[in-house]
Amino acid sequence: MRIYDIIAKKRDGQKLTKEEIDFFVQEYTKDNIEDYQASALLMATFINGMDEEETVNLTESMARSGDMLDLSPIDGITADKHSTGGVGDKTSLVVAPICASLGVKMAKMSGRGLGHTGGTIDKLESIEGYNTSIDTDAFFKQVNEIGIALIGQTGNLAPADKKIYALRDVTATVGNISLIASSIMSKKIAAGAKNIVLDVKCGSGAFMKDEESATQLAETMVKIGKKCGRNMAAVITNMDIPLGANVGNALEIKEVVDILNNKGDEQLRELCLVLSATILSISYNWNYKEAYKKAENALVDGSALNKLKELVSAQGGNADMIDNPDLLPECKKSLEILAHENGYIQSIDSKIVGDSAVLLGAGREKKSDTIDYGAGIVLYKKTCDEVKIGDTIAILYAEDDKRLKNAEKLFNTSFKIGKEKPEMKPLIYKTIM
Repeated sequence: MRIYDIIAKKRDGQKLTKEEIDFFVQEYTKDNIEDYQASALLMATFINGMDEEETVNLTESMARSGDMLDLSPIDGITADKHSTGGVGDKTSLVVAPICASLGVKMAKMSGRGLGHTGGTIDKLESIEGYNTSIDTDAFFKQVNEIGIALIGQTGNLAPADKKIYALRDVTATVGNISLIASSIMSKKIAAGAKNIVLDVKCGSGAFMKDEESATQLAETMVKIGKKCGRNMAAVITNMDIPLGANVGNALEIKEVVDILNNKGDEQLRELCLVLSATILSISYNWNYKEAYKKAENALVDGSALNKLKELVSAQGGNADMIDNPDLLPECKKSLEILAHENGYIQSIDSKIVGDSAVLLGAGREKKSDTIDYGAGIVLYKKTCDEVKIGDTIAILYAEDDKRLKNAEKLFNTSFKIGKEKPEMKPLIYKTIM
């Protein structure tokens, strides 16, 4: 078998066999195929597409390129939740404790933030002492004992995806549904959970900009998961505006604690309950309304909050920071963004808000960048809110004035004020099962 023939076949719009896809993935991972040849195949795939069978085969091959996590040492029902990335998205830190408090085993590996989207691992590391790198035996032991573990992704989970994505990123071949879906699902399949719920974002702060493309991606990923023997569901959600009020690592932990205390932003609370209920529904085969009620009760009775404290303590973190979030890292300097006219917030561009948080030090422009855990943004006004001259729209937090000024200039382009109140878009568009 030759890579030249595989490239030519896909260039001509023909379907690749399982063996051809596997040859490309495994040999490229081993550095036996040149980047220029892989680039040619990716571009041919981008232009001509893949059918459902090809996409499943690509996913499975990338999943098998490294470690396949066997969760059989965990007693009980395992589940995972994945978001396609967003601004202010801290739902995993609410959803996982809710589901774990109701008996689902949440053995979760998460990533770090890069660019305008934040990472769950960075948020957890804003808690003093929290260890995101525990070995597999300790991971299994912890999940069996308390029902939950949240750690960083292992270095050898779907290495083919990591290598192929890096090439797609510099060859303008990212935006293809089959390539996106197989990239996401290869890691989820390799991570081993039986039940998987996807939060597929659409809007200005997401990769998929509209509901139609987000739905297409969600449907593709659900089909892939089912073909690979997983119970699947996907929720299409709005990322035209940031999720919740806080953007930034320690600031988002504070908001997580609010939600787990059954307080805080209503939209964030609702999405966390919907995602939790969906996980419970597919894991236990419960009626959705029953699952939602049980998830809500876990917030009301404090069992989900206690589960988060158990998680933090088990992984070496200072659980006092959950009881008293004022102990979390804070920045010395802040700057208010004020309204300069009367009216209504017409829109807030989530990507610009996320990019502003990066300028403040809350995120990374490249992987080697250092994070300032206390940096970020608190939004006091969002889309559809009425404002008057002098009202606080947001407060920016950073360690130095230069960062504040740079972020202020960018953040001021993220929102528009108009005379008429705009129509509010829904937070949750649909669920695909």
